Amino acid sequence: MNAITNHLPTAELQALDVAHHMHPFSTQNDFNDTGARVITQAKGVTLTDSEGAQILDAMAGLWCVNIGYGREELADVAARQMRELPYYNTFFKTTHVPVIALSAKLAELAPGDLNHVFYAGSGSEANDTNMRLVRHYWSAKGKPSKTIFISRKNAYHGSTMAGASLGGMVPMHQQGSLPIPDVHHINQPNWWAEGGDMSPEEFGLQRAQELEEAILELGEDRVAAFIAEPIQGAGGVIVPPETYWPEIQRICDKYEILLIADEVICGFGRTGNWFGSQTVGIKPHIMSIAKGLSSGYAPIGGSIVCDEVAEVVAATEFNHGYTYSGHPVACAVALENLRIIEEENIIGHVRDDVAPYLKEKWEALADHPLVGEAKIVGMMGSIALTPNKETRAPFAADTGTVGYKCREHCFGNNLVMRHVGDRMIISPPLVMTRDEVDTLIERATRALDLTFEQIKAEDLYK
Repeated sequence: MNAITNHLPTAELQALDVAHHMHPFSTQNDFNDTGARVITQAKGVTLTDSEGAQILDAMAGLWCVNIGYGREELADVAARQMRELPYYNTFFKTTHVPVIALSAKLAELAPGDLNHVFYAGSGSEANDTNMRLVRHYWSAKGKPSKTIFISRKNAYHGSTMAGASLGGMVPMHQQGSLPIPDVHHINQPNWWAEGGDMSPEEFGLQRAQELEEAILELGEDRVAAFIAEPIQGAGGVIVPPETYWPEIQRICDKYEILLIADEVICGFGRTGNWFGSQTVGIKPHIMSIAKGLSSGYAPIGGSIVCDEVAEVVAATEFNHGYTYSGHPVACAVALENLRIIEEENIIGHVRDDVAPYLKEKWEALADHPLVGEAKIVGMMGSIALTPNKETRAPFAADTGTVGYKCREHCFGNNLVMRHVGDRMIISPPLVMTRDEVDTLIERATRALDLTFEQIKAEDLYK
């Protein structure tokens, strides 16, 4: 039996799904009438659903399928590793070949002195690790009062208790009595929505200096670390002004604050370098990794840690870990994924070919009457929807109303493009071709046209 193509009718699959499957980040009752779209196959940048529709996946799953779908090499490596050593833990002075090889490769690829890896099963778990690791580090250095993490509003760092607390998304904080203690949030560098009359350069500097103000207010002796994505992903692909990151680096250096770069989305080629930290020119003490590490083919995440932090932590037992830390199958798949990225020069393809082409086409969407700005770095981009380009005004409806309508028109045109509020965002597989970029832009333009006509008819374009 072929479990992919020989399946139950779509309606029956949808009924079983809604009866038993609790979906993440969803209102479960919304599935009662329409059901979920059932994906059955994928190849390259294209998904196939249970009705046979061919869908261009401009989100690479959840920002993760960097080398595209359907790579047999990763399936072969996973099967071989399952037969040889399907599982063993890395507790109790034990290790195995895949985790050794992957750790050495990540130390080679990571910039600076980021030479040590603590493994997790996801980016959320990696950021939980970071919270415990950093607090243990400062305690071991005789500064146990340094427990506060500073993050940013509208940031995303996972959905565990610690990850969601480090993130700055209010709807997540409203569920579960979050954030947990000793997490402080400063404003995000979103010039389009919050820049007012300032130039982007002035605004970037002002938002970065909020970090220094927070350190002085909370006490340098209490602040442990600042965590941020080089480019905010789930917050709407927010590209900070060029003045932002140099000032953040200066402040962290001045006050002896650890800098944590959340590379879960930006890592492994998405911005045109191996890591987003390289793209924005920062030197973090710790990097959170996941997603593109295995291109989503196996669940794996981790924290890449600099020499100094690792050496301090190494002196005592770190009472932390996961059953699947350094899972041999996930490590083997990740290592093969990195081999493909390197040997096929996928980052060069992004940097020198497809990303510049996508940038040209994507930024031209700003000419559409519904689009105020189009921002893109490498293979992650966003467009801001607005009824007034000059004033950057919101719509006469709740935030996200128009974005959701546009997302539905994208789905109707066999394009996966997400909305965050009234921003539309993309993060396609890095292997995308120029012809596939043309298809993406054609379908996105069609969705924008349909959205424009709909909101004019509903009197929302004002």
